[in-house]
Parts: sequence; structure tokens; C-alpha cells
Amino acid sequence: MSKYEPLNVFLRSQTRDQVPMTFAEIERVLDDKLPPSKANRAWWSNNPNNNVMTREWLNAGYETESVDIAGEKLVFRRMRQAKPGGNGGSGGDAPSSPRPRHPGFGFMKGLVVFEAGFDPTKPFDDEPWDRGYLGQDGKK
Repeated sequence: MSKYEPLNVFLRSQTRDQVPMTFAEIERVLDDKLPPSKANRAWWSNNPNNNVMTREWLNAGYETESVDIAGEKLVFRRMRQAKPGGNGGSGGDAPSSPRPRHPGFGFMKGLVVFEAGFDPTKPFDDEPWDRGYLGQDGKK
């Protein structure tokens, strides 16, 4: 049994689509303290690879929203599955599982390398943008 499984059980027992909770209420459900990383917004993201607790609320059919780190509260919102034969919109009654990543996701990771000191976010202002474009020198 996972340390965070009581949250899964609690959320599965809910009949509401939105379950607002404080961090203290979550700790009471878990009968344990949340880790210090609870103060990081990423801890509460709905990425299934994020942490063990994230998988528990996702497997229960919920996602987090309205995360207020300073106020130590959030809302668990029930996920909706697309209606069978529908246009892919939400609205079904059964909770859905997290969407798997496309196999091509991240296929170029590590292949693009920037020279030390190069800032890819800085505009290229060392020469006018229209000079030398496609082999032209800008003269007519």
C-alpha cells in the first residue's frame, strides 16, 4: 500500500465533481505530513511522472486546479472522459486515465547543443534581418 493511497480511496468515495481541500485536510486523510516539496507548484501538477501522490489522485479520476501555495489549499476536479462516438469533447460520466505521451515526445532531446555563452532567447540584432536572406545581399 502506497503512503498516498488513502488520498486515492478518499477521492474515489467522493460524489462531487470538485473537492476543495486544504493541505492540512490532505494530511489528515493521509494520516501523515506532506513533504516539504508541497511548497512547490510543480508538486501539485497533473504530470503522472511527477510523484507517487500525483498518480494516486489521477488514478482516482481527479486533477488538481486552483492550487494556492500561500493559502495551502487546492481543488481536486473530477476528470471527464469523452462521450463514445462523440467529437472528442468532454462530458462523459466515467473518469479518464491520464493521456499517454506520444512516442515521438522528446525524440530530439540532447541533439541540439548551444555554444557556451549563446543565448537563444536574445534577438539577433547583430545584422539586419533582411540582409543575406536566401543568398541575397539586400541590394536590388
